[in-house]
Amino acid sequence: MRRVRGLAIQSVGVKLFVILFCSIVLLSSVLGWTSYYAAKGIITDEVAAASAQSVVQAADKLDFLFAEYEALSRQFAVDAVLKNDLETVNNDAAGTVARTAAEDRIRRKLDAVKGSDGRVLAIRLISGSLVDAESYRSAGISPIRSDEGIVKRIEQIKEAKGNPHWFPVRPKGFFDAYGEASLTMGRLLRNIQHPEAEYYMLIEIKGEALTGVLANLQIGQSGEIRILDSDGSIVYGADETQLGQQSPIKIVEAQSQEGQHSFTADNEQGQEQLVVYQSLATADWTMIGYAPVTDFTKSADKLIYITLLVVLAAAVIALLIGYLLVRLIGRPLGKLAGLMEEGERGNLSVRAKFKSRDEIGRLGQSFNRMMEQIARLARQSSQSAEEVLSTSEQLVQASAVISLHAGEIAAATGEIAGGAASMALEAEQSHQRVETMGAQMNEMSGMNTRMDAAAGKVIAVSEQGTALMRQLVEQSESTMAMMNRIQEHSSRLSESTELIRSILSPMIAVNKQTNILALNASIEAVRAGAAGRGFLVIADEIRQLAHESGQSIYSVTQITEEIGQHIKHTVEVVQEAAPLFGEQIMSVQESSMIFESVRQEMLGFTGHLYESSASVTALFDFQTQLGESMDSVRSVVQQTGASTQEVASMSTQQLKVSEELVSLSAKLEELAGDLKASLGSFQGLS
Repeated sequence: MRRVRGLAIQSVGVKLFVILFCSIVLLSSVLGWTSYYAAKGIITDEVAAASAQSVVQAADKLDFLFAEYEALSRQFAVDAVLKNDLETVNNDAAGTVARTAAEDRIRRKLDAVKGSDGRVLAIRLISGSLVDAESYRSAGISPIRSDEGIVKRIEQIKEAKGNPHWFPVRPKGFFDAYGEASLTMGRLLRNIQHPEAEYYMLIEIKGEALTGVLANLQIGQSGEIRILDSDGSIVYGADETQLGQQSPIKIVEAQSQEGQHSFTADNEQGQEQLVVYQSLATADWTMIGYAPVTDFTKSADKLIYITLLVVLAAAVIALLIGYLLVRLIGRPLGKLAGLMEEGERGNLSVRAKFKSRDEIGRLGQSFNRMMEQIARLARQSSQSAEEVLSTSEQLVQASAVISLHAGEIAAATGEIAGGAASMALEAEQSHQRVETMGAQMNEMSGMNTRMDAAAGKVIAVSEQGTALMRQLVEQSESTMAMMNRIQEHSSRLSESTELIRSILSPMIAVNKQTNILALNASIEAVRAGAAGRGFLVIADEIRQLAHESGQSIYSVTQITEEIGQHIKHTVEVVQEAAPLFGEQIMSVQESSMIFESVRQEMLGFTGHLYESSASVTALFDFQTQLGESMDSVRSVVQQTGASTQEVASMSTQQLKVSEELVSLSAKLEELAGDLKASLGSFQGLS
């Protein structure tokens, strides 16, 4: 039962069914899910582009609102009447009447600004001492406080140096004393001539003003709008309890550098949010709007149900097609496999009964013809086996007689071949000794020739070395002359750097004088008031040019000093190298003399080599004559030995052939018996 189940699982029909079913279901699933995620991505991109445009427009509105109040603070900063009044109230020499009138004008001006703009919650002028009695505010607001947090915020206004500084929305205002949230802009009203008359201007804007600007901005169905500072803290948000806290959704620096205006991130609850943002131009803040991605992709969720229905329908179709494949292919192949197993067990009478005309039917017909051919071959093999069996018995008897005679011939021939082989061995050894002596003589002659050639090369190299040493002496002397010229040029360069330093000294003095004149001109322009503004700009430009000129003169001075140091180091190195070049010239001259002595010695050695080569040549002639005599003796012995060995080999081979013939005959008889027994196991041969 287990074998049948294993065969069913491994059948071609089941495999085709599994492959087809998995392919159809997998392709349907992949296509559905791909369509779902593609549609989801397209919807998200389109919504992100539209929302980004809305956020950009809202950011422009906020920039316009902030710019209005920055312009208002700028008017206060350049208002000459207000400036004079602030100087009067801080001048102890002014009369009480004048100071009271000035204070009244300041308060009326603050009240007028607040009354003309309903979005302004309060406007203040705070003295540097942070004393409420010395400060001014619009009517109907609380006095100032000097808590630690308030002092830190005032310091931020001071660090802005007269530029506007925006503070985040606070639930209870800048001084934490109101019942509603407010956004505050601070600016230092500077007074260079009377520093005691400098005031911090605070314009507190109602938080609902921002809400009114952003009222028409909606991101998704449940989206939110927030404003973040550069640290990621919440500056403005619908939930006032989160003001000042870190926002879980922050702008990634890499995204802002790429010019993007949207991305996806998780909110406080870990839900994926679509985020759009735009930086404000008036403050270092960023407006972000975000909403759950699910708000925009609900329509794409229908594709999931469609995908499931398509996959289910594809699975049903795949089941029907697989069932047809099993009936048309799997079952016929299974029947054919069973018939072949019957034939494997020796039953050659089995036949297939396929009536179809397709490949399965042709396969069944081919199986029937194959079984008929196998039965015919088995009958012929049985008859041939009987004939081979009778012939092999006669062959065994003849092979035994031939093997007996071949053994006797091989023994006699072996004795003759042994004597000839010993004689050939002695002749071969003598010839090898003569050849060894000749090889040694050839080696000695070759060594003399190589030594002669090497001696010639040594002489040539010695002559070349002597010539090269002469050239090296000349080049070293030229180098010494060049080192002397380098010393002279270095001295001249040192004088040139001293001349440059003397030229730069008056230029530095002129630059300092220009700076002083520009500073005096600026002071006079400030004293002249509005009439001297143009001259103040010119004085600033002159001071800037003097500063840049001073920087350039300083750079030239540094470069001149570096050149002087490099020239000094060069002179020191040249002075240290001069004695070394002198010693090098002496060493080269000594090396030239050594090369000349080597050349003389090699000439004498070459003469001795000529005499040795002549003696070796005479000895080589005697060895050649002896070798010719030994070759004649060796050739005769080798011919005799070869003939004897050939006869012995032939006899030995004949003996082996006879023995193998006997063995093969016995095996042939045994195989004929086995073949007859094997053919007896087949059925249907009669």
